Amino acid sequence: MRMMILGVAAAGLLAACSDDTAKEAKKEAKAEALQPGEYEVTQRVDAVRSTDNTTPATALKATADGEAGSTSRVCVAADGAIDPKFFAEARDQCAPTSSYMRGGRLSIQLNCTRAGKGGLTQTVDGKFTADSFEATVTSSTYFSGPGDYTLLRTLTGRRVGDCPASQPAAAQ
Repeated sequence: MRMMILGVAAAGLLAACSDDTAKEAKKEAKAEALQPGEYEVTQRVDAVRSTDNTTPATALKATADGEAGSTSRVCVAADGAIDPKFFAEARDQCAPTSSYMRGGRLSIQLNCTRAGKGGLTQTVDGKFTADSFEATVTSSTYFSGPGDYTLLRTLTGRRVGDCPASQPAAAQ
């Protein structure tokens, strides 16, 4: 009788554990894309390093220890995609060459051009839940002149609400 009671108790414990595992699996399964909406994103510039022994051709500077970094807002589209312009520096034109967002994993590669300078690549690697993300962005330039650099940034974002309504185009 004692063995039967221990067996039932053990089965009950296993059932409780498997229920927790099932709930976790469902939670992870829901994170197939970022929830559409407005995200507040903190950017830290971890490192800027010249690759051609000249001054890096970027306005970004490494964030000092203890400094919070810069904060901005970005809207995530209905399909969960983040606009490539978000990762670009001023006046850079970027287009994704590959993108992967599944099971909480985020990986985006971008080819960009900077007017008057040349090209650069960006690799975004991170993780996400339905309403937040954290990613490392590595940028490498291959300019036609001086100023080549590698740049390492950390982005942390969390959904803060719906995107603001689009503003009507200004009359010309």
